[in-house]
Amino acid sequence: MITLANAENALKTLYLDVMKEQLNTNINPLLAKIRQSSEDVWGKEVKKVAPFGLNGGVGAGTETGELPISGGNKYAQFTLTLKNLYGTIEISDKAIRASKTNAGAFVNLLNAEMEGLLRASKYNFGRMLYGDGTGVLATVESVNGQEIKLNSVKKVMEGMTIDFLQGMSVISGASPNRIKIVDRAAKTIVCEDYISGVAADNFITVQGSFGNEISGLESIFTAGGYLYGLPKSQYKWLNAYTKDQIGELDDIKLQSVIDILEEEAGSNVDYIVCSSGVKRAYQSYLNTFKKNIDVLNLEGGYKAISYNGIPLLSDKFVEEGTMYLLSSKDFTLYQLCDWSWLEGDDGKIIKQVPNRPLYKATLVKYADLLCDRPYGQAKLTGITEAA
Repeated sequence: MITLANAENALKTLYLDVMKEQLNTNINPLLAKIRQSSEDVWGKEVKKVAPFGLNGGVGAGTETGELPISGGNKYAQFTLTLKNLYGTIEISDKAIRASKTNAGAFVNLLNAEMEGLLRASKYNFGRMLYGDGTGVLATVESVNGQEIKLNSVKKVMEGMTIDFLQGMSVISGASPNRIKIVDRAAKTIVCEDYISGVAADNFITVQGSFGNEISGLESIFTAGGYLYGLPKSQYKWLNAYTKDQIGELDDIKLQSVIDILEEEAGSNVDYIVCSSGVKRAYQSYLNTFKKNIDVLNLEGGYKAISYNGIPLLSDKFVEEGTMYLLSSKDFTLYQLCDWSWLEGDDGKIIKQVPNRPLYKATLVKYADLLCDRPYGQAKLTGITEAA
């Protein structure tokens, strides 16, 4: 007979390990390369001592002269607050009662809910990995009744629950709301519920996520301001390399950036990721000059084009005309704990939603992404894409 206790046991013993594996290694190939660690996690924060520059105690001298004056390593302390990542499933009391005597039906129900949670979690975590931490999905260009035109629909999907914001404030007459229709050709969305107070230049985020997402790649390429608690104006090595108006992509332009990172930052580029249009443009360039397109097999079953042995891949969350050249060893996903179920004081993970005939379970992880050497990473924009 199916009971809530059976369901709890299944979530803890059967589903949790599978979810961990999928969310830690199978979201995208970049995350699969990034180290995950609980080191340097102190309470709710990551505090990491980062060395920069060279030791000053080196020098040449005469046979009987004075030895070099000592000069220890230079250090700066990074401080980063762990972000709270949640994923929730709900099962109705009616569904549980209807499948009490049919274990197969209940398993199918639970499988469907977990697969939906996994798909949504992978999508959003993959999106956050390339974000700047603000959580902004798109900007509103115009509103026509219930139809909202956005500047981009790259980061939105049907079923997503979103907030509309003006400045720093959530627009209560429209939030939270669930996306019903996405017209990718017209770059418009229609929400399930009525919207009020939304206008051009407002923006959208996932529900409750504004300013609460992980510090993705874009956070190290944002000009000015602070990074990991330090001012970029004072610590020049916090500024990652950027180059705009690349135009047509070729091997020389790629190699010139790799050379700059190696010579100026001692960086070892081992991962290149771009938009799909940029990848097609690079493939077209290789075909035009009759160059072989070598394919690399990566961890997690991923495949990539090879540029001098460096994997070159596309990702749907990279903006058009953009490419990142990264040293993946400089990144760490710091976490207080791995993915786990949120438990109450009684140890139970399935709870009734107050005043509703629903039961809810929440998957949680407290983590954030940190780059030890931002100046060892590069971003190229304005690349001509192929159709």
